[in-house]
Amino acid sequence: MKLTGAQALIKSLEMENVEVMFGLPGGAILPVYDPLIDSSIRHVLVRHEQGAGHMAEGYAHATGRPGVAMVTSGPAATNIVTPLCDAYMDSVPIVVITGQVAYSSIGTDAFQEADTVGITMPVTKHNWLVTDAQDIPRIVREAFHVATTGRPGPVLVDVPKDVSNAQMDWYWPDGVELPGYRPSTKGHAKQIKEAARLINQARRPVIYAGGGILKGRAAEALRELAELAGLHVVTTLMARGAFPDDHPLCLGMPGMHGNYTAITSMQRADLLITLGARFDDRVTGKVSAFAPDAKIIHVDVDPAELGKVRRPDVPIVGDSRLVIEELVKAVRAEQSKHGKSDLTDWDRQIDEWRRDHPLQYEQQDGGPLKPQYCIEALRDNTPDDTIVVAGVGQHQMWTSQYWRFNHPYTWVNSGGLGTMGFAVPAAIGAKVGKPERMVWAVDGDGCFQMTAQELVTASAERIPVKIAILNNAYLGMVRQWQELFYEERYSEVYLSPDLPDYVKWAEAMGCVGLRVDTPEDVVPAIEKANEVDDRPVVIDFRTDYREKVYPMVAAGDSNDNVILGPEYGEGGY
Repeated sequence: MKLTGAQALIKSLEMENVEVMFGLPGGAILPVYDPLIDSSIRHVLVRHEQGAGHMAEGYAHATGRPGVAMVTSGPAATNIVTPLCDAYMDSVPIVVITGQVAYSSIGTDAFQEADTVGITMPVTKHNWLVTDAQDIPRIVREAFHVATTGRPGPVLVDVPKDVSNAQMDWYWPDGVELPGYRPSTKGHAKQIKEAARLINQARRPVIYAGGGILKGRAAEALRELAELAGLHVVTTLMARGAFPDDHPLCLGMPGMHGNYTAITSMQRADLLITLGARFDDRVTGKVSAFAPDAKIIHVDVDPAELGKVRRPDVPIVGDSRLVIEELVKAVRAEQSKHGKSDLTDWDRQIDEWRRDHPLQYEQQDGGPLKPQYCIEALRDNTPDDTIVVAGVGQHQMWTSQYWRFNHPYTWVNSGGLGTMGFAVPAAIGAKVGKPERMVWAVDGDGCFQMTAQELVTASAERIPVKIAILNNAYLGMVRQWQELFYEERYSEVYLSPDLPDYVKWAEAMGCVGLRVDTPEDVVPAIEKANEVDDRPVVIDFRTDYREKVYPMVAAGDSNDNVILGPEYGEGGY
């Protein structure tokens, strides 16, 4: 069967069971948009290419399937670099297809030409420049294989316009042959046995669970291991929901803005069972002072992560779910030989930390609206399995702290890259992937202004996402740092509570717009938003600009120096 390269590309996506893609057409990708008219694939027309990439990410976060975005050459390709980098940092499987000028014109500075492969090489797991239409089915199959196996991540396929128009003989490859690409998934049996021995001997063990638990679909296995050995679990920003917050063994989020118990339990641990985490600087603080007495078990599907920051005593390369399942068997064997480890004293110490150092804020009657109060009201007035999407900054930290994540795959955020503007498009992608679920985005006023135009996409496509703006009229996290570390010299952080008018802006984009100024209006507004199911809703919560995120560990400082906040007295320690 003869097809054009463009037809082969769309057919290949169908063979990969792609149901939806996010994109924006333009000159070099136009040949591919023509056969899309006759395809079963739903196309969501975005208003900016960055939005397409973040929507693909949100879709992948929520569903576990690769998200797909398609844009044209030149500025369109450069606009999608940020989502590619974001997905690369957070190991999110997305496949991006870009148009390119004719192959014969590459290198001539043709209209809307850019070296897309060169530009995106550092921020993709792999990328391809298609030079022959006959290669398209093979390359598409390889792209999806690379994006979804081993450590997941973004890939890019760059398709010149003349290749899209060329004829090819259709085929679909039986398999994928990529010499040198052989991700290890099954952990080394001897290392797993040694890890089980350390777990059973430890007196102050903590499971350090990272985003790899969710990427590996290992949440159930993690729970089995924790319950079997009585191990407390910290869940990083990227792992929230991987272990239920309401479980007695859950300690919540560690790190720069983690809670005191999670941070301190890691500092005092004699064993860290590190599963799908990468010792990020926001978790470790000053590396030389991090968990000084702890032996390290480190499980990761990416061998490059082992020893990158902290040398493990027991390194295990493998898929998190498969390794944990084998570790459960090995721990059971250890317990049958030597009995179960007595962790009574450790459990008592953790309970004391929990009791003495809870998260704190005060919402006074008639006082300014506290952002934490808004988060708790959202949490308590939405379904338990609501998907929550955050932008980046103070609101992201408050959401991670105060929401209760009792289901995996319900927390979508930008962790490694910290991309402002992530929330709105990612929420749209998550809702497309899980239309039956309620999706709330918690955004800041600074973040919202970066990608709010994608709500036009949501309105036009009837994607009823809900957006809560914690509007403090500042770039809040920057202001917090300037207050604490720059002698209150507030340089270029003031936005404005009234410019823009978020209600009018929301209405202009086809959304329902609501504004909340007082604590007593918070719940009624949320209830009203929850009743709307045919269009997006935006609530402008006018929050207290003076509120800061605590606890906090200053960048580069030891995790022993936790600033708890003014509620704990002078200095906040």
